[in-house]
Amino acid sequence: MSQARRTMSDLAGFWAVAAAFTTVTAYATVPTPLYPLYQAADDFPVPVVTFIFAAFAVGVVVSLFLIGHISDWAGRRRMAVIAVLVSALAAVVFILWNSVPGLIAARFVDGVSVGMLSAAATAHLAELRSKARPRETPVVAASVAGAANLGGLALGPLVGALFAEFAPDPLELPHLVFLVLFLAAALVLHAVPETVDTSAPHTAYRPQRLALPAGSGAAFAAASTGAAASFALFALFTSLAPTFLHDTFQVSDHLVDGATVFAVFGAATVAQVLLVRVAQPAQLLIAMLCFAAGLLSIAAGALIPALALFIAGGIVAGAGAGIMFRSALAAASALAAPDRRGETLALLFLIAYGGLVAPVLLVGLALPFVGETAVLLVFSAVVLVATLGAGIAMRRHSLQAAPQDDPAG
Repeated sequence: MSQARRTMSDLAGFWAVAAAFTTVTAYATVPTPLYPLYQAADDFPVPVVTFIFAAFAVGVVVSLFLIGHISDWAGRRRMAVIAVLVSALAAVVFILWNSVPGLIAARFVDGVSVGMLSAAATAHLAELRSKARPRETPVVAASVAGAANLGGLALGPLVGALFAEFAPDPLELPHLVFLVLFLAAALVLHAVPETVDTSAPHTAYRPQRLALPAGSGAAFAAASTGAAASFALFALFTSLAPTFLHDTFQVSDHLVDGATVFAVFGAATVAQVLLVRVAQPAQLLIAMLCFAAGLLSIAAGALIPALALFIAGGIVAGAGAGIMFRSALAAASALAAPDRRGETLALLFLIAYGGLVAPVLLVGLALPFVGETAVLLVFSAVVLVATLGAGIAMRRHSLQAAPQDDPAG
């Protein structure tokens, strides 16, 4: 769509992209509280849940590697529309094929959509906001992008739980509803301004280059490690939280499943918004403290066992993960060259979603041989070490850059 045919302002387009991004990420976690229902319907063991979830993460990683960066020349809007339509395809697969192979296929397709949209939408939001509010600090766009990502992931389990608890056909109706939402979002996105010159010459297509921003390898490595550690925590709650709640704490209410995951992601989203004007080094210190306190509470809650302590730990750690993830997004955006922002963010998301794949697959492989509590304790320890290491490194780089790019300024 040319500039002359544009039907939406940059600011309206900014919020349209944020809404579409939120809808796509929400759908990514809608199945979380539905897994026990799928298990009952198809009679598959708990480790299969981890492989179904891992199919989503693999789809994200494959998509980021092959497609996530091409919005730099193919266009942000075009890739956003395609991504939303791919989510619609995932909904169709869920509706028509809900055995284990179908669940794996649907989750993979949905992961492809999220991978396509993550980098393109994040870059699009930054560029639209810059055009609409040129004097505003870039951290606002990064915060909205992070909130759209994590806020959607927070809403998904709650929506899925409401369908599971109150809807007449919870394994089909949520997918029908989101199918309609995706088709509507695709129409709206057609009117959003494009921020990339799609007619400019560009290099031939190639998969995502696994290259760090020039001269900023250490800073980018710290940011991507922090993002991956944050996503590893989210993976725990989006894949296995219902299983822990049912087996360890004897909870059978689907609404509790969804509300628990919603609380973790909701804390991440709220923390991002509340601390948006706080200096980056202070944010990272808060993130590390939240991770440490939260993971220790999760482990203690599983050992005692104490449901309130487990959930409280998830909320506190979730707040830390939200702050860490937003800081990683802002750092990566600042390090990227303008004409390679999509590529740099695609690499960040590629590494971050790697934090979803590896832990979940390892947990799934370990569960048949090791107790759930032992797996949880090892998982918490590894995530804590990775988070503290990344946070310390990110804080050091942030302090060095503070006079030039203090987000609070």
